[in-house]
Order: sequence, then C-alpha cells, then structure tokens
Amino acid sequence: MFLVWPVLYGFYQSLTGQSLTGANSELIGFANYFEAFGDSQMWRSLGNTVVFTIASTIPLLVVGLVLALLVNLGLPGQWLWRLAFFLPFLLASTVVSLFWLWMYNPQLGVVNAIAGAFGLPQPAWLQDSNLAMTSVVVTTVWWTVGFNFLIYLAALQNIPDQQYEAAALDGAGKWRQLFSITIPQLAPTTALLAILQVLASLKVFDQIYQMTAGGPGGSTRPIVQYVFETGFTGFRFGYSAAISYIFFALIVVISVIQFTATRRKS
Repeated sequence: MFLVWPVLYGFYQSLTGQSLTGANSELIGFANYFEAFGDSQMWRSLGNTVVFTIASTIPLLVVGLVLALLVNLGLPGQWLWRLAFFLPFLLASTVVSLFWLWMYNPQLGVVNAIAGAFGLPQPAWLQDSNLAMTSVVVTTVWWTVGFNFLIYLAALQNIPDQQYEAAALDGAGKWRQLFSITIPQLAPTTALLAILQVLASLKVFDQIYQMTAGGPGGSTRPIVQYVFETGFTGFRFGYSAAISYIFFALIVVISVIQFTATRRKS
C-alpha cells in the first residue's frame, strides 16, 4: 500500500495539468509526455546524467579494484589503508561538497596551487562548462570509491590460495595469475558493483546541486534536478511527474538489460 498507492497517484498526476498549488487538475491525457519528448532541456539534462553515469562508473570500478589489489598484497598497516580508502564514503554529501568547493577554489584551492607549482593553467574548475562535469566526477570518485574498494577486497580474500599456488607451479607469473585467476573470479562482484553504481549514478543530485547548482549554463544539471526545478520552481507538478515516469521507465529498461547480461555471463 505504501509503495503502490504513491506510484499510481504519481502516474495519475502526470496525466493532469496540475500545478503545485493544486489548480488545473483535470485530466489532459498524455499531453505532458508528448511535451516532454519535445523538451530540449529535458534531453540535455538526461544527456548530462548519462555522461555522469558513464564517466563515474568506469573509474569507480577500476580504481576500486586497483586499490583492493594493492591492499591485498599484504602492505604493512592493513587497517590504516582500509580506513583511509573507506573513510570518505562515510561522509555526508554536504561535507564532501564543501571540501571540494574549497579544493577547486580558483584563488585559494589546493588544486590550482599544485597546478601553479608545475606551471600549469589554473582554471575556474566549477565555473567552466568544459571542466565542471569532470570536476564533479572526480569528487564523486574520491567520495564513493571506498565502497567498491571494500567489496572488491572482501571478494579477493575469498579466492582460495591454492589456485595461485597451482598456477605458480605451472609457471604462471603474477600478471598471468591476475588475468587468468583474479579478474575472472571477480566477474560476479564486478557485475554487481556495476549495476549498483549505474543505478546510483543515474539518480545523482546532491553533490552536483551543492557544487554547481547544475551550472554553468545547465552543463551539469542532471535529470533529477530538472524534475525538481520543473515541479517546485516552475510549479508544473503534472509535467514534473511525467518527466519522472519517463526517467523511471529508462531506469527499469537499463536494470533489466544489466540483470539479463549478468545472468547470461554467470
């Protein structure tokens, strides 16, 4: 009841012209959906979301795996490395955003200070439409890679040592063991993390809104922010609901494709 009723009521709202004040609540059919499909701002926001999802998911998986492999080598101070890599994941999005806003500050930030020390350009990272999305992606990777690191590390420690010992007796070196044993054994873990990461990235809102507010010029505005602004700034509640259901349908399709591909591989 607590799940089905809001879903059904939200779909009903998407078929009306209702505003946030409750006015004009009569049914208008699928007019909101037709308008949404012709809305260039919606498509741009959706494109930003897809770009963010791809640009963040790949490094989050790769960096998480590399960090787990390094720690799994048996480096001294295991608990310290685990804490250092996982701790940022425990921080609230507001704390992370404020920290990186300072890091990216054109005058006072550490990023430009390091760039200046090497004679590199010192741009306004979050005010440049060509750099803002990349800057947010870097922030997101730093913030959330600890989760993937921990899951990968647990999976690595579940691989039997006997497999590596047998491979070593057969003359397989470390790189051969990595690509013949480790990575194939981690395939189910990678598939799971990829699904979780894609779904989380598609719903991105917090850090982008706090760092760039979707700017400059809408270059980083995700679809969730566009839904929010349409409903609570533009006061078009019905239209906002329609965009939400289009986005929901997209997430369902992507989820089905990912689950199907994962099942076939397994």
